[in-house]
Amino acid sequence: MPVPNRRTARYWSRYIAPDGTWRRKDERPPGEDLAALRAGLGREAGTVPALWPHYRSLTDDRLARRGEISEEQRAEHAALALYGLHQQARPEPMHRPGVRLGQALRRLHQSGKFTQEAVDRRVNAAASATRVSALLNHLRGLITQLRVIGQPIDYDLLLNDIRDWQRPEARQRARRRWGLDYYGWSPADETAPDSDPVRP
Repeated sequence: MPVPNRRTARYWSRYIAPDGTWRRKDERPPGEDLAALRAGLGREAGTVPALWPHYRSLTDDRLARRGEISEEQRAEHAALALYGLHQQARPEPMHRPGVRLGQALRRLHQSGKFTQEAVDRRVNAAASATRVSALLNHLRGLITQLRVIGQPIDYDLLLNDIRDWQRPEARQRARRRWGLDYYGWSPADETAPDSDPVRP
């Protein structure tokens, strides 16, 4: 399977194929890369030099001249940092195309590793956030729990959600998607707690 262009592909897509498996069995994200990504947690986009080589969003020259960054760049920075946290010490890929955050969080709710009430509280706190910084703080805790149960998500979709969170009308749509996926019923809801992670 061809490897995407390293100059344009998002970091996770360089290593993970569209079916959610490793592109090459013997090539995983290097530990130093993941550490660099995690260094972005809680930091502003563009302020962590170790992350600069991993950005792929186009630069808006008009904003750059003023020392500002775009919504896309902010979202990419946050998604990279969360992916670095999620993939840390996991042998299987934690990016899986097609798995929306709400679906993965429903799997967390059903996993039995954490109380359902505690997961509900965390999910509701994240979904209720009106500032991106608050959202990212809540997502950091949820991603840590998803890592514990080995549940991947689609980081391209998460990046889009984080970008949308910066605009009130788009935030409502993202929030609605999460709620429908988290609380929506489907036959998959009846799977046993030790069943496989959610797949698209």
